[in-house]
Amino acid sequence: MLSLTCKTGIKAVIYLASKFEAGEKAGIKEISEFIQASEHTVGKILQTLVREQVICSTKGPHGGFFMTGRQLQQPIINIINVIDGKQLFDECGLGLSKCSASHPCPLHNDYKVIRDEFKRICQEKKVKDLRETVTGGSAYLFG
Repeated sequence: MLSLTCKTGIKAVIYLASKFEAGEKAGIKEISEFIQASEHTVGKILQTLVREQVICSTKGPHGGFFMTGRQLQQPIINIINVIDGKQLFDECGLGLSKCSASHPCPLHNDYKVIRDEFKRICQEKKVKDLRETVTGGSAYLFG
């Protein structure tokens, strides 16, 4: 359901969130190495997320990417909306352009349930919630 780019963006944001308590900033190279993704891809994603105020950045010798306390409180769906678009949760599971309740694809009814539940989870889960599972050791960003 989520694009590889979106998954990479979510992992990058969670990594940045893990740096919040220490007040640390992270560079593209550090983030891409930790989440095992291309520097080029991570750089483009981070620029987009900064432009949409999902994360922050500063330039210069002590610059880097970081998150504010307010940004930690945002739901994961904000990242998804920026990268994959708001229409993601309206799309057909088979990719048909005219799939609907009145003109369903063979997976429509089953996929709609899963898609709607995943959307609910993404609206409820905050960046800080996912950060806590990683910093607490019960979840991982790689492997």
